[in-house]
Amino acid sequence: MDNFPRCIAFTLAQEGGFSDNAADPGNWTGGAVSKGALRGTNFGISAAAYTALDIAHLTQADAEAIYRRDYWSAISGDEFSLPLALVAFDAAVNAGPRRAICWLQQAANVAADGVLGPATLAALKAGDAQTLAREALARRLEFSSHLPTWSVFGLGWTRRVLSLAGLIDK
Repeated sequence: MDNFPRCIAFTLAQEGGFSDNAADPGNWTGGAVSKGALRGTNFGISAAAYTALDIAHLTQADAEAIYRRDYWSAISGDEFSLPLALVAFDAAVNAGPRRAICWLQQAANVAADGVLGPATLAALKAGDAQTLAREALARRLEFSSHLPTWSVFGLGWTRRVLSLAGLIDK
């Protein structure tokens, strides 16, 4: 079953449209506040990650194609059932595929190397999806709370994680 449509719908609702908040390092082409050009983020696609894109004029269809190619494929989203696919995909968008895979690995008690290999996939498939999803969310929140931008964005990140947690049992 293709869970991408449900996962992308949640993530796009969280990411929203165009933003050029100067306090967000992702809005700068250099990946840090005041480094490079302030080009913003649109549908969650950031100037820091896609320096050559015209972020302000990015369409939702373009964003969805980028998400499928660079995030969904990177986490092997088709390998997971819901809610694990949803938690993994949104984490990949918010923090990068490698970090999302590390959180999944920590949840499954396997070596957290950020590589989604056969051992990780087997451990994730053998575990309870709801339990693994909750643990991955806890790891995400714990990690995020130590970021230097927590004081600016922490409340929003927490709300996002809580929204995901509310979907785990549905």
